[in-house]
Amino acid sequence: MMFLQKAMLLLFSIVLVGCNTTEKETKALPKAKERNVSNDFDSYWFQGQAEITSYALQQERYGEMREGTAVLVYVTEDFLPEIQVKADAQNPDNITVLKLNKMKNFTTGIYPYSIMTSTFSPVFQDAHAIKVSNSVQEWCGHVYAQINNRERFEVTSHSYFENEADESFTLEKTWLEDELWTLLRIDPALLPQGDIEIIPSLEYTRLRHKEIKASQAKAVLTKTDSLSNYTVNYPTADRTLRIWFATEPPFTIEKWEEQIANNTTKAQKLNDIKSDYWNKNQIKHEVLRDSLFNN
Repeated sequence: MMFLQKAMLLLFSIVLVGCNTTEKETKALPKAKERNVSNDFDSYWFQGQAEITSYALQQERYGEMREGTAVLVYVTEDFLPEIQVKADAQNPDNITVLKLNKMKNFTTGIYPYSIMTSTFSPVFQDAHAIKVSNSVQEWCGHVYAQINNRERFEVTSHSYFENEADESFTLEKTWLEDELWTLLRIDPALLPQGDIEIIPSLEYTRLRHKEIKASQAKAVLTKTDSLSNYTVNYPTADRTLRIWFATEPPFTIEKWEEQIANNTTKAQKLNDIKSDYWNKNQIKHEVLRDSLFNN
C-alpha cells in the first residue's frame, strides 16, 4: 500500500511539470482581498487547455515598419507566491494565476528580433500581477527585465548595453501596463480608468532604453455591443496603447495598436485555438501550428 501511495504521488508530480492548466484554487495572497470571478471565467479557463491566438504584426523599429507575427498564449496555472514560480506539485501555498506569454517575431534588415513578455496575475485575489518578465533577443545581444510583487515591486534588469548593464532596485506599487492584458481577460471592469499612475510595459522600456518607473497616463474604456476598446495615453511620452477586445466573455483580443509619435505598431488577429499544447510536441502536431498562421 505504501508503495502504491508513493507511486501515485510521483505520477501526480510528473503530470504537473508540464504547462498544463490548474484546477480552481482560491487560496488568498497575503494582504489581498478576495476577487470574485464569473461562472463564464470558470467554464472557459479551467478545462485543461490554453488559448493560443496568432496575429499579423506590423512592428515599427528604427523608424520603419516591419512585417512579423505575434502570439498571445493565455493559460491558468498553479503558482507559488513566495518564490514566484510555477508550482511543480500540489502544495498548500499554490494560488491560481492567469498567465500570458506574449511573443513577437520580426526582422530588421539582415537580423531577426524575438520578444517575449510573461505576466502572472492572480485570479481570485485583488492584487497586482505577482510577476512580469521580459526578454529581447537579436544579433547584437539580449536584454532581460523582471518585476516581482513583494512588499514593494522588486526590479532586476540585465543588458549588454554599458549604460544599462545589471540593475536591481525597488518601486512603489502601482498599475503595471503589462498586467492590463491579463486583467482585461479576467474582467474588463478591473481595468483602471481616468488619470492613473502606471509603469509602462517592459517591452517598451527595453526597446526604447527608458528607465523603468511610473508615469502619468489617462485610461479610457469604451464599450459597444460587439467590440470594446481600452486606451492608455502617456502624454509626456507621446505614446498611446489601444486594445480592441470582444465585449462579451471570454473578452478575446481582436487587435491592438501602439502609437509612438508618428509611428504606429499594429497587430490584427489571424486565428485562435484551444489546446493542451504542452502535449503536442511531435512532428504530427505541426499541423496545429500551421492552422494558426494560415488563413
